[in-house]
Amino acid sequence: MTTRVAGVAIGVLALSVSLRAQIPHTEQASATASSVDPIGGLSLDDAIAQALQNEPGLQALRARVDVTRGLREQAGLRPNPSVSFFQQQEPAGTDRQTRLELQWPLDLFRKAGRTAVADREIEMAQETAADRERTLAGDVRMKYGEVAAAVRMLSVTEQLLAATTRQRGLVASQVDEGATPPIDRDMLRVEERRLEADRMLQAGAADRRLIELKRLLGMPVDAPLTLRESLEGLVQRDARPSSDPSSAATARPDVREAEARVRTSEAEIDRAHREGRADVSLVGAYMRMDAGFPQQGLSPGGEFQRIRGVFHYVSAGAMVTLPVLNHNQGGVAAAEADRRGAVARLEATRLAAQNEIGVARSREEHARRALEAYSGEAIALATQNLSVVRQTYQLGRGTLLDVLNEQRRYLDLERTYTDVLREAYEARQDLETALGGVR
Repeated sequence: MTTRVAGVAIGVLALSVSLRAQIPHTEQASATASSVDPIGGLSLDDAIAQALQNEPGLQALRARVDVTRGLREQAGLRPNPSVSFFQQQEPAGTDRQTRLELQWPLDLFRKAGRTAVADREIEMAQETAADRERTLAGDVRMKYGEVAAAVRMLSVTEQLLAATTRQRGLVASQVDEGATPPIDRDMLRVEERRLEADRMLQAGAADRRLIELKRLLGMPVDAPLTLRESLEGLVQRDARPSSDPSSAATARPDVREAEARVRTSEAEIDRAHREGRADVSLVGAYMRMDAGFPQQGLSPGGEFQRIRGVFHYVSAGAMVTLPVLNHNQGGVAAAEADRRGAVARLEATRLAAQNEIGVARSREEHARRALEAYSGEAIALATQNLSVVRQTYQLGRGTLLDVLNEQRRYLDLERTYTDVLREAYEARQDLETALGGVR
């Protein structure tokens, strides 16, 4: 089936080339020269790679991963000891007391809970970035196709405009010779103005979509950008998705992120329980006391002197935090409620993923059938009919209205076929994104 689709697209591309051959090269060069470069332009794969490297929103999410890694490192560190210094002085006296205390929390039960939560947050941040990569790649593929479709329609309009301009020149010459009524020349001039207006609108649409693509690629608005692949070339790509539909609903990054969120909430529950347990801190102190009394006594030498002495004290002990009134009940209840919410969000994410995959597969199947039904024979016949009607008019066997009506039918057919090509391409890319594909 894929081979048949590719054959149809190749046939239409060949017919399009044959139609362009009827227009001078200098006239058709302006259609795609500013937007498409088959050699030096940016391919779809290169565009996705550039977006994954430069898009600011994705860079912010990757920076968030580095933030969680830093928090994980911090969570693995134990609390610092604290030192207290006291100096007491007797007012208007000589007694003084110096005290130095050291308190060292052991952090017996809390470290494991903190590090477990930090590990889960790293995993969640990584899956968030991975899901953004998935959606960003899908956005680039879609926008690339929009630009290619706009350029294709612009090219068709410019071809018809160039042919109309050339035909008006010929009819104007015949009017000057008196062989053709002036109304034919005026009708062609009106048609030329109508096509010129369409061309300007389509050129604006192509430029607008190209600017939107630059935003996804992380490029400034005035940066030069040309595409390498046409819409037909994009449709000719292999239509097989890069992911297995049977496992995509559980392997998508957004589903894995929701699962990581559940594990994070479970780790939060464990941490809340740990913070409600008893903990121990070691305490040590040194005190120097210089004190005396106003009375006098005999010294070892038998002399009277004031009673005074310097005393040194060293103490050590432990301080235990007893969870008598505060077991961190509120923190545990909040963590358990958060886990229930995370489980519900996980189920919702799985259902959304399954729904997206189902819708995308249905869209891709019907778009593929539409492309198969829209065979290249229709474009070939439309091209042939337009050529025959033009020749009939130049031979004097038809009217100019016949030419204009056939030309408009041809333009409508090209627009419809462009819509079919775009829908086939976008449906395939929508399925690729739903299945979790990035490249």
